[in-house]
Amino acid sequence: MTTIHHFNGGTLHAPPGPKAACHCLLLEGRNGLAVVDTGIGLHDVRDPLGRIGQPLIDLAGFQFREDQTAVRTVERLGFKPGDVTDIVLTHADPDHAGGLADFPDARVHVAAEELAALTAGDPRYLPAQFAHGPNWRAYGPATRSWFGLEARPIGLGLDSEVLLVPLFGHTAGHCGVAIRQGARWTLHVGDAYYLRVELTTDDHPVSALTRVRAVDDARRRTSLDHLRRLAREYTGEVELFGYHDFGEFPGSVN
Repeated sequence: MTTIHHFNGGTLHAPPGPKAACHCLLLEGRNGLAVVDTGIGLHDVRDPLGRIGQPLIDLAGFQFREDQTAVRTVERLGFKPGDVTDIVLTHADPDHAGGLADFPDARVHVAAEELAALTAGDPRYLPAQFAHGPNWRAYGPATRSWFGLEARPIGLGLDSEVLLVPLFGHTAGHCGVAIRQGARWTLHVGDAYYLRVELTTDDHPVSALTRVRAVDDARRRTSLDHLRRLAREYTGEVELFGYHDFGEFPGSVN
């Protein structure tokens, strides 16, 4: 079974709002390593104005800490950056894709709809983060069903099955990432919600932000309804968590 390492790949803090995490995963199998979302990258830390730009830094509250980058986390866990053969992106927003260039030889797995929006020049994506020429692997619609949702299998060569689960709305090709762990599944929902409280209410202040940041809010709400159903009906089979809620890390991560 694949070992899942949870780590914070960066911090966002735009007062008076709370601090937000960049909840990334390192998947460790017998035949290699894969990273799920790459957080704020080493190149972002070293050239924040050139890579991110002051307006977005101020708006999202990017914090630039080298010790929180995915590449440094991989090293602290005793691996080399070159051991990471694959990266899976929930989507390509700047706080998720910043570390891609730190693993330039890795295959990058993403929904075809997300890659199409990125290559079409959608301004929410930052060209500097992709200037190194990622080795893309795009996944289109599939017939696989997973707890009532479409699922797109990813061939990572790990010990556990990994699926892209379309949760469109936040971006055109936003997906969750499901990892089989024996009889249970771990589902990284990306930005399908910002805080876990959104699974139970539409009235939290963060709900306004999730609406504003969605490219298609109707589809975002449909995706959120699916997650609410999973959380309600499949608690014994699916463990789900989002990208930004510090309270969803196992143990203590800061």
